[in-house]
Amino acid sequence: MIEREVKLRFETHEAARQAVIAAGGRLVGSERPQDDRFLDTADARLNSGGAALRIRREPGTTTITFKGPVQAGPVKSREEIETTVADADIAESLLARLGYAERARILKHREDYRIGDARVFIDRTPVGVFVEIEGTIDTIAATARALGRAPADYILDSYRTLYLK
Repeated sequence: MIEREVKLRFETHEAARQAVIAAGGRLVGSERPQDDRFLDTADARLNSGGAALRIRREPGTTTITFKGPVQAGPVKSREEIETTVADADIAESLLARLGYAERARILKHREDYRIGDARVFIDRTPVGVFVEIEGTIDTIAATARALGRAPADYILDSYRTLYLK
């Protein structure tokens, strides 16, 4: 599947929440911690090719995600393959046996909303507060407008890149 998304920076968590609710946001997932661990080979084969392998731990669930290289376009678009796993430690051990080790770790708090067909997330991170919008290009544009933002406000960087900056 191709994931399409943008991030929008907000000054505070409360400002982000008020904007999302004013745009018609309906809460579908309470705020929770997310512990994202990015794995790669010793020679950074995935990262150097623009791809990523992530194990995401959150209360009650763990997912493994492969993200392909970013495709050119007005929003961040890339292949995404994702599945849940029963045990994060076992999954990490299995991937370690295949040559993958943790190369980066991103901690954040996330809550989930729906605005029309868009999936909208409010993320509190050590590098700021962001609203992430996922959907089609048109859905993302309409949702960003409802939040009072324009394409010039789109952030296409990953959280990993934002942390490095």
